[in-house]
Amino acid sequence: MDDIVAVILNKMPVGVIVYDKKLQMIYSNRMAANFLKRYLLPDEIPPLTRRIFDAMDKSSLHELFPGEVYMLRRLDGSSSNWIFKFFIAESPKPLVGIFILEETVSQKLDMNEIRKQFRLTRRETDILRRVLDGLKNVEIAEELEISEQTVKDHLSNIYMKSGVENRFDLARLLMNTGSSS
Repeated sequence: MDDIVAVILNKMPVGVIVYDKKLQMIYSNRMAANFLKRYLLPDEIPPLTRRIFDAMDKSSLHELFPGEVYMLRRLDGSSSNWIFKFFIAESPKPLVGIFILEETVSQKLDMNEIRKQFRLTRRETDILRRVLDGLKNVEIAEELEISEQTVKDHLSNIYMKSGVENRFDLARLLMNTGSSS
């Protein structure tokens, strides 16, 4: 069962980090590792995590943190807002986890409509989503576990189907097509 959970967590399109009571990072999935290669976690995360553990120790978690715990931040070097959503496990052992999500351009577009409009395959749509979100070919290849050449081949197909010659023209075309949701 642990193997299945590990596979699912590593395939998630969301970063996952888990801390123990000593504020040691005891788990991070592939998306979190990629995030940490590019950015630093906000300075507020360790003290907030400590306060959550302290509230658990004092049996006052639900009084001090009655609803969802999350923060929204724009990080240095990123054009996106990032959402850090905390999840808290009191048993069987106290843990605090953080889901890391990026507010991206592709989330603001109807990707299914774009896929239909330009007759893109599902894989081409996967590539397009990541291009719109600012990933480089090598990052797309790593995330999708394909070769960089395969990414380039899919991009050539996308350019041909959409009638553009590069990423900039592609992004401009899609932002102007009125495909916003």
